[in-house]
Amino acid sequence: MDGAIKVVLAGQPNVGKSMLINAMSGSNALKVGNFSGVTVEKTEVCFEHHCHMLEMVDLPGTYSIRGFSQEEKVAHNYLLNEEYDVIINVLDSTHLQRNLLLTLELLKLNKKMVLALNMADEAQKEGLEIDVAQIEAITGVPTVLVSANSKEGIEELLERVHEVADSEQRINSNIVYSNPLEEEILSLSSFMEQKGFTLRDLTSREIAIRILFEDKDLYKELHEQPIMIELQPRIVASLKHIYTHHDTKNVNEIKANEYIAIARGIRMETVKCEGKKANQKNRTQKIDAVLINKIIGIPIFLFLMWGLFQLTFELGAIPMEYIDAGIGHFGDAVGSIIPNDEFRSLVVDGIIAGVGAVLLFLPNIIILYIGLALLETTGYMSRVAFLLDGFFHKFGLHGKSFIPLVTGFGCSVPAYMSTRTLKSEKDRLITLFIIGFMSCGAKLPVYVLFIGIFFAPEDAGNMLFVIYIAGALLGLVMAKALRVFVFKGKDEPFVMEMPKYRLPSLSLIWHTVYNKALSYLKKAGTFILAASILIWFASAYPKNDFLAKSYETKIAQAGENKELTKSLENEQQLEELENSYLGQLGKFSQPAFEPLGFDWKMTVALETGLAAKEVVVSTLGVLYAVGDEVDETSASLTSRLKENVSFASAMAFIVFVMIYLPCLAASMVFAKEAGGYKYLAYLFVFTTVVAWILSFITYRILV
Repeated sequence: MDGAIKVVLAGQPNVGKSMLINAMSGSNALKVGNFSGVTVEKTEVCFEHHCHMLEMVDLPGTYSIRGFSQEEKVAHNYLLNEEYDVIINVLDSTHLQRNLLLTLELLKLNKKMVLALNMADEAQKEGLEIDVAQIEAITGVPTVLVSANSKEGIEELLERVHEVADSEQRINSNIVYSNPLEEEILSLSSFMEQKGFTLRDLTSREIAIRILFEDKDLYKELHEQPIMIELQPRIVASLKHIYTHHDTKNVNEIKANEYIAIARGIRMETVKCEGKKANQKNRTQKIDAVLINKIIGIPIFLFLMWGLFQLTFELGAIPMEYIDAGIGHFGDAVGSIIPNDEFRSLVVDGIIAGVGAVLLFLPNIIILYIGLALLETTGYMSRVAFLLDGFFHKFGLHGKSFIPLVTGFGCSVPAYMSTRTLKSEKDRLITLFIIGFMSCGAKLPVYVLFIGIFFAPEDAGNMLFVIYIAGALLGLVMAKALRVFVFKGKDEPFVMEMPKYRLPSLSLIWHTVYNKALSYLKKAGTFILAASILIWFASAYPKNDFLAKSYETKIAQAGENKELTKSLENEQQLEELENSYLGQLGKFSQPAFEPLGFDWKMTVALETGLAAKEVVVSTLGVLYAVGDEVDETSASLTSRLKENVSFASAMAFIVFVMIYLPCLAASMVFAKEAGGYKYLAYLFVFTTVVAWILSFITYRILV
């Protein structure tokens, strides 16, 4: 760089900026005046370093560049409107969390910057050990530990200023906001990318963040843009969602809460405290000392998840009995008023049996989502992410992967989309490939169905817990394998927001659970309904007149023998089902699944489950609705499955459902996020092979 390097020093009050300028320039010959038009003091100094002239301007100490005091307005105007090359953000190392609030604002300016952690000598005396490399990795900004008093790190700071001034590289931080905010950032940025909208040199993510934080300058630029016609209602919906989660409509308060949480997260990730100060803890720190303790933190988390699955099964079983009985009576009532056999079969055996089998598990879905919403809204889930960060690294996963993986317990579609926050392509692909191992809500009905058949009520919750944890652990093992053999490389550090503990918000929990349950019901009333009709048609056709006439003759010959007549009718239904389109498909593919203990009906259920996992239960409901003697003891799907499926086959079936390819909608999103359909082909092979092998092992052990 041939010309002078103009450097701006920005920081909160009393962080030692003036003393740092003295230490860097090697003299006290500072030029003191006022900023143009105001009485705020302005300090400047010029000196030569490595054959370059450095011009330094010390801005007034400010807690926020968006503040209202005269000093804050001066800092804001200078940083946004003046020409300069590098910002040195000076922080007090002994109060890092508080000082990082300004740093987070400065990052949004997209200017070249260096962090100077001043008062390093005082931090050392207080027993603070600061991981500078980790701070640099998290913020994406070169960071130096300095002391204006002892001159420690001064030369390194000047060297980094030169490097940054000469570099053209943009800041690439690894900072993540709270889940609701990240969800809306992702939604808006995806929409802008889809429309091909760009603005200056800002990324779609940066535009989305500024929109949600109501950046007035950006809104002025966007006002005349044609995209605003479609973008405006999306912004309103996104803000409404964020307001609900933060329980306030004050965007400045929301922004402040987000920054405080992130700063707390960075401090917890990078600062270790020894000595007397380590023992001086506030209430949040005291709770954190237990919940995110390295020894007992994970057992506590596992215990809470175990309790949640116990409640999911125990409480969910109560309304399930009534819903099951209600669906049965409803089917009988509707069937009794339909004279046409074909239409009655479509409505009762197709629609009511298929959709009813899915609706049966709505109570379990609601209980699971209530539990997850409670963990999220109290601030605990963010602690779990922090707690599991080191554990994830052992499996070659990025710490930030926790966010999409936890989202995967609800639905794989938003989970795949949320991997966009991962900066490394390899980290993102590994996370994408293992999200399917996190059992989504759509798989829960399959688990509950078979667990309810083969396990006592007191053991059912334990089995549900084991299935979910086994899937998650298997996903981590697969992540390690992918890291070692396929996507080789180092993972990056991250920091996640660390919010304050809050009492559960009933309105927020209602908002979350209502939307999830409504989505489940909409799928049951649309997609599952259509699938049930299609499955019924494929199971009822083509008609075999020769077979029908053959059994008519046999039934006529049985005469008054009701037992023989019923047996022949069931035999006819089974034979017709086996010769249907669905039966032909099942018989064709059954040889591949026979070693796993699956009959052709279970095989077909797995294949239809590629469309949506709820369809697995719907398919079983349609297929097992015929061919069995129906009386008061075997009217339900559970009784029929118990008569036709062995314990070993059921457990192998659960393992296969837990692992194999996600639903069609999720698969399409995966292909888009991974970068092409070739990755979807890889995922299909990867999940199918793993599912087949583990199901085979499960069946052979239990048979």
